[in-house]
Amino acid sequence: MTEPLLVDRTDSVVTLTLNRPAAMNALDVALKEALRDALAGLESDRSCRAVVLAGAGGSFSAGQDLREHVQTLESAGADPLATVRAHYNPIAARLASLPKPVVAAVRGMAAGAGASLTLLADFRVGGPKTRFLMAFAGVGLAADTGASWTLPRLVGHAKAVELLMLAEPVSAEEAHRLGLLTRLVDDDEQVLPAAQELAARLAAGPTVAYGAIKRQLSVADAGTLADALSAEAQAQSICGATADHRAATMAFVNKQKPVFEGR
Repeated sequence: MTEPLLVDRTDSVVTLTLNRPAAMNALDVALKEALRDALAGLESDRSCRAVVLAGAGGSFSAGQDLREHVQTLESAGADPLATVRAHYNPIAARLASLPKPVVAAVRGMAAGAGASLTLLADFRVGGPKTRFLMAFAGVGLAADTGASWTLPRLVGHAKAVELLMLAEPVSAEEAHRLGLLTRLVDDDEQVLPAAQELAARLAAGPTVAYGAIKRQLSVADAGTLADALSAEAQAQSICGATADHRAATMAFVNKQKPVFEGR
């Protein structure tokens, strides 16, 4: 049986590949559970210092597997959207709070929950054929997998309303202009290598500080200035006690290039 999620480790970078290319990497229960569990494991994995999220074949992900969803809709007494609480919410929470950088390699289509997954990454790399489609309204649903939180923070409230309600595809160029893509490469074949190169660069950096930055921004997004200042003080207390901070400070004083070990 083909594994629904491929896990590849290269040095301190872990690449998670959604592996249902014949179904445009649509998210069925097996894939959602595998992704949820893999992210839970990586959270405390000190050997992993950066994560790449990718899709096999020519697409990132078409979102929820609607063929499987039809079976749920036809099951008497079943909650048709129980998967939101059981799978999508835990995945979104793990991705957003993962204390290490996450880079999404967005090759081809990223639709519905597939698009939502990419928006939870810290960086998104795409190519000429990359497309985003907030497809939820097209099947009579509201947003999930964190899109109602991430999308307005990336593109603004008004644009988020447009993308979610009109459910029209967004081209790679427009996605880059809006901030849905962090980086746009010229060749679709280079999307994954570019994402992995960026992840390797991040993995070689001060990953404790990166995790603290992610927590700071999460607090600041939803809180007051006082909340942000408190989060900054806590983060600097943690980072200031790291070997990385001490070694990098000494390297700067001695005009040397710092080497970060993530501790």
